[in-house]
Amino acid sequence: MNKRVKTPLRRCTGCFEMKDKKELIRVVRVEHDEKGFILDSSGKMNGRGAYICPKPDCLNLARKKKGLERSFKQAIPEEVYAQLEASLHGQKNGS
Repeated sequence: MNKRVKTPLRRCTGCFEMKDKKELIRVVRVEHDEKGFILDSSGKMNGRGAYICPKPDCLNLARKKKGLERSFKQAIPEEVYAQLEASLHGQKNGS
């Protein structure tokens, strides 16, 4: 008998689609950091996390609909969006 391994699904805060956890970028709120938010490439950091698709359209939707603000129940600094944009541009150029 083969066991099926469940892949964890997470909802994108931009497009609200359920996708495989490994396909998404995780933003983590950390209390000990003065910035408050970190992009988690490993997906295993401690702290409250929210996910977003690695697409510029989803990032724009998340910003417009305040998806990250809703997930974290607080305002998101502009630096976090700048980090996400840089991360998306880095993935495009690196591919």
